[in-house]
Amino acid sequence: MSKTNAAPDAQNSQDDEEQSNAETLFGHLIELRSRLLKTLGFILAIFCSLVYFSNDIYEFVSLPLRQLLPEGSTMIATGITSPFFAPFKLTMVLALLLAVPVILHQVWSFISPGLYRHEKKIARPLLISSIILFYSGVAFAYYVVFPLMLTFFTSIGPSGVELMPDISQFLDIVLKLFFAFGIAFEIPIATFLLIISGVTTVESLREKRAYVVVACFVFGMLLTPPDIISQTLLALPMWILFELGIIFAALVPARNDSQPE
Repeated sequence: MSKTNAAPDAQNSQDDEEQSNAETLFGHLIELRSRLLKTLGFILAIFCSLVYFSNDIYEFVSLPLRQLLPEGSTMIATGITSPFFAPFKLTMVLALLLAVPVILHQVWSFISPGLYRHEKKIARPLLISSIILFYSGVAFAYYVVFPLMLTFFTSIGPSGVELMPDISQFLDIVLKLFFAFGIAFEIPIATFLLIISGVTTVESLREKRAYVVVACFVFGMLLTPPDIISQTLLALPMWILFELGIIFAALVPARNDSQPE
């Protein structure tokens, strides 16, 4: 009689566990949807507040180029819709960039309940550092790379050729450099995470330093316009930031997984 009752009890226990897992998954999906909607709403709110100033924003971004144009030269629009869509597109991207702290905060709020205490202590400073580094990369691209790169491009043309850059083409270069430098400045975070997670070690990365330097210049060549200045200005910071990631990771003592939390 006891064996007969044991089988239904085990089946009921398994059914309850499966139902509980399904409810937990459904709850996570609802929370994820809620956070996605909040993030999209915040991005939309920023965009709506900036769209009126889209032309002013484009003028500010294009200022380094316009200052280098010969007297009497202007930027041009080769497409009928370019005067509208180029500033509009820039404003959308700017809204996304300004929303990065909120995006990362929503990601953090979603995953933090599943982290251990020691992981939260590390993740929070990394989250703040990643935001600062991303904006630092964008600022470096605008204030350092743009003037040098544009000076190079506007000074090497043959005589008798009047420079009149297209606004859409210029915007594509700008956005490409913004994201390239913003992501490249995250290298210390990536290096740090690879080391503390046990994927690699400080000694291993130091031994592969020569390969990393070559990889930095290869990525600089792929992610920037075809000039040596912008390529070098991306590759060198990537190398320096890689070294900083190794230094910071070396300062953190290795965690022993066998020790209790």
